Amino acid sequence: MAHSTDKIADHISRCTLLAMLLEVSAYPKPGNIHRTADFLETRYEHFLASTVAVVPHFKYAAKKGIIISTQNFDPANIGIGAIIKETVLDINLWQHGGNTLLGTILLLLPIAVAAGKAFVDESFSLTVLRENVKTIVESTTPLDAVNVYNALSIAKPGGLGSVQRFDVTDPASKKEILDNQVSLFEVFKIASKYDSIASEWVNNYHITFDLGFPYFTSALKETDDINVATVHTFLKILSEIPDTLITRKVGLKKSKDVSAQAKLVLEKGGLTNTEGRDMLWSLDKHLRNSTHELNPGTTADIIAAVLAVVILNGYRP
Repeated sequence: MAHSTDKIADHISRCTLLAMLLEVSAYPKPGNIHRTADFLETRYEHFLASTVAVVPHFKYAAKKGIIISTQNFDPANIGIGAIIKETVLDINLWQHGGNTLLGTILLLLPIAVAAGKAFVDESFSLTVLRENVKTIVESTTPLDAVNVYNALSIAKPGGLGSVQRFDVTDPASKKEILDNQVSLFEVFKIASKYDSIASEWVNNYHITFDLGFPYFTSALKETDDINVATVHTFLKILSEIPDTLITRKVGLKKSKDVSAQAKLVLEKGGLTNTEGRDMLWSLDKHLRNSTHELNPGTTADIIAAVLAVVILNGYRP
């Protein structure tokens, strides 16, 4: 083993930390908090504090990935749900701005575990990372599902709505999950129809790896500007994948309208020219209101995952 497990875990936690910091700092990500815009109750510094809170949990998750290889550890015993819940608890201890990173940690913690396994095996590549992520999420248990439901209750994210089966807001759901031995992955299969984060789990991070990563890489090569590449990748994903947080709040039609506006901004050049910049800032203002009905928050979470993969793959700003 070329590096100690502590060094590997520390490396992975720093990569995920940088991804979260770059994501929230990118501006203007229309309708989202960024370095030049806040919501009334949640501000940029709440996100910064949250990223500080999650670092030890990502390091712990990476170590779990390491022991899968070094100790022939069963991925089903990782306890990813418990890690998610503990991370959310720590986030609330470090800031008072409400839910900041729930969607992001749901996406990034499996990546951290997967990266731990890849780096300790000295076999890191995007293909191996993705294969490991698939193993991690498909090995989840009913207890993981219950712990994620507990995490949701703690974080209190907006736009949950209600569903027919395994409703997060129904206290009976956790008992039903345990009684029927329904894994977190199986719960996310159901949720994938109306939530892009669940869909990423179920479809092996399709948006992250197949759309976000190659587009970001191309945009960065073309512009040599991390902020431009990040914002343009945000617009690209939003233009092709209607944000499911918006959809759950105000319906698919309005969500598709937002996607069409993002596509138009990108077609006009986005941050690379005056017309595109003016349109982008106007879109940011349009999507930003006190109810946050048009906040593309799920797209922002996916951008954090894209950046994590980019940074784990070697990129440094």
